[in-house]
Amino acid sequence: MLLSVAAVARRLGVAPATLRTWDRRYGLGPSNHTSGRHRKYAPGDVARLELMQRALQRGASSAEAAKYALTAPRESAAAPLLTGGEFAPAGSSPGEPSSDGRDLRMSGAGRRARGLGRAALAMDATAAQRLLADSIEADGVIATWDEVVRPVLAAVAARWAHSGAGVEVSHLLDECVLAAMVRATPLVTEPRNHRPVLLACLPEERHVLPLYPLAAVLARRGIGVRHLGAALPLDALTSAVRRTAPSAVVLWAQLPRYADPGAVSALPRTRQQVRVFAAGPGWERGVVPAPAERVNDLSSAADAVERAVC
Repeated sequence: MLLSVAAVARRLGVAPATLRTWDRRYGLGPSNHTSGRHRKYAPGDVARLELMQRALQRGASSAEAAKYALTAPRESAAAPLLTGGEFAPAGSSPGEPSSDGRDLRMSGAGRRARGLGRAALAMDATAAQRLLADSIEADGVIATWDEVVRPVLAAVAARWAHSGAGVEVSHLLDECVLAAMVRATPLVTEPRNHRPVLLACLPEERHVLPLYPLAAVLARRGIGVRHLGAALPLDALTSAVRRTAPSAVVLWAQLPRYADPGAVSALPRTRQQVRVFAAGPGWERGVVPAPAERVNDLSSAADAVERAVC
């Protein structure tokens, strides 16, 4: 069956202008003509385009992806494209992000970050989660968060701030990252710490995503955590501290207006010492009352908590 430009664009989730660009720039166009000069895509043409799209989502530049799509056997369209979460055909070299409007602005970002950005823009949750899983397996949670996830989150936020578009991309990306981090969090049945670590957002703070990689890192180090989620009311936080007698409490604030020193001071005193950590960019310019300690990034937060409770 032959397909029009519009039909192929819908199938791939790209703009018709993108297909015309790929045709003009790389020769990945329809090979069949019909009457009236209209060109139609044959199944083999669509298979090539699918190969290119999958390569882009794995982090290849447009030129690399086009070269792969043009040289790969046609049956490759139905096979897994790569292993390890990267696109690296023989003889290729890393390229800059393409200029066809499919990329986020991420200067200096690595291949996996570029691939995650393309998957997010294409609303391809499967590709995004596969890439995140490959990255966590290869490089660990901290590197995946710092080098893959954070650049894409920042680029999506900047895109939204500039154009007002992309809220759906942000939501899908958050859900993919959350799912990947939950899968990367082992069940700790015999924790090294005798008392749990509480992870919670301050009241009204709903940006909970960064606590999930922290929970994953701590669990992988054998530390038991209780994740209390977003926008935890102050009375619920104090009740949780009394009921669990935690060894440490991590309070997350993404936005400065939620970084309330009073919430730290209101934590109940227990018989055993509780180490309190103020985490997140919301605390950067605010006051962190003693004895709480400020932690600035995922690696330092995980290390500080581990030292405190083990």
